[in-house]
Amino acid sequence: MASSIFIHASLPSKSFNKSLNTHFVPSFKLPVSLSFRPRTTLPKRCLSVRAGLIEPDGGKLVDLLVPETERELKKREAALLPRVKLTKIDVQWVHVLSEGWASPLTGFMRESEFLQTLHFNSLRLDDGSFANMSVPIVLAIDDSQKERIGESNKVALVDSDDNPIAILTDIEIYKHPKEERIARTWGTTAPGLPYVEETITNAGNWLIGGDLEVIAPIKYHDGLDRFRLSPVELRQEFERRNADAVFAFQLRNPVHNGHALLMTDTRRRLLEMGYKNPILLLHPLGGYTKADDVPLSWRMKQHEKVLEDGILDPETTVVSIFPSPMHYAGPTEVQWHAKARINAGANFYIVGRDPAGMGHPVEKRDLYDADHGKKVLSMAPGLERLNILPFRVAAYDKTQGKMAFFDPSRAQDFLFISGTKMRTLAKNKEYPPDGFMCPGGWKVLVEYYDSVTLSDNGRIPKAVPA
Repeated sequence: MASSIFIHASLPSKSFNKSLNTHFVPSFKLPVSLSFRPRTTLPKRCLSVRAGLIEPDGGKLVDLLVPETERELKKREAALLPRVKLTKIDVQWVHVLSEGWASPLTGFMRESEFLQTLHFNSLRLDDGSFANMSVPIVLAIDDSQKERIGESNKVALVDSDDNPIAILTDIEIYKHPKEERIARTWGTTAPGLPYVEETITNAGNWLIGGDLEVIAPIKYHDGLDRFRLSPVELRQEFERRNADAVFAFQLRNPVHNGHALLMTDTRRRLLEMGYKNPILLLHPLGGYTKADDVPLSWRMKQHEKVLEDGILDPETTVVSIFPSPMHYAGPTEVQWHAKARINAGANFYIVGRDPAGMGHPVEKRDLYDADHGKKVLSMAPGLERLNILPFRVAAYDKTQGKMAFFDPSRAQDFLFISGTKMRTLAKNKEYPPDGFMCPGGWKVLVEYYDSVTLSDNGRIPKAVPA
């Protein structure tokens, strides 16, 4: 899949529009059994069709990259400062912050921002409005690092090879309340939460916040950097395509034809609502994922086949990688996923069953109620301008031999193929029913699980930071 060519035009900065409220789009009918109550009872006529992209949080995108002409100077400055070594996941957060995905945040959180995030899931802006912020973006340090920093008001952030990544300025060091952070982010302190074990349990007892000056764009040199489009680049691409609506679909799994049905049906409905050229942002998560998720490189191969096989239309689809690490924090985390897509230009967000969820790490049940994610998005502070598109449930229709929207009046005609079942079939080199996934995409999955078997004798690989 070829990378896109972008027109590098400056983006206008406009005032923060507080007049539109988050709501479920009226044209997208919910199952009768669900009863959602938006924050306001807007009549259907209040959902107007407007040209142009949604404004980023705070009215403009944050850009934390140092100008190219100043980079050597900043490297020399960094060499003279106390150092904090970053983990791979820390570098992913620097990437997220540097490109403005977390706008208006300008660096790792200071204590006031951390507490607002934990307790309010939002940040109060200077004009009194709120921007959603549901997951802490913080940097942990230990006692020895704190002592080395001493009275300095700046630190250099370096990677595992001691290469300078950024300078953190006007710093604030404060206690890292791990138990409170875990409890409020995940709703449990049960052992076995993947992100907690990877980044929090053994982390330092202090957090350091401040403003970031990122010395150079974050690159991974894994053959996928061409897909890592920043919010500015995505907005430029949407403008190049004359998009009058952008609907985002996040996923961390391979795309099957049920997903494709949902995405193409969403575009059809947006056209019926009066939009002329709605564009799909197919936005796989590209940061840290847990051990049993399909790695990013294989997912991107599979997504490429989906477009090559014509399951999705390349003319109306932009495929890009979202650089954020994955928390698996359910309704709390899905707010972050939605908020970041506002900054990328999306004004519609597709949300499904148990978004950002996982199985309970100790008990045999889901950690979160499957419907809470979409309910929370309809009420979340700071997401008032985003239109939420709830999933319609798709399953394999045995009478038609393809994926279709589930019809409860003839439930016996439908086959639900779970992620576990899909993985089992792929591991055994078996095939799902025709019409479940495009053949090229399924072949990639089989090849991935075959490679895991060959390299690890069937063992699940370790969690991948990227």
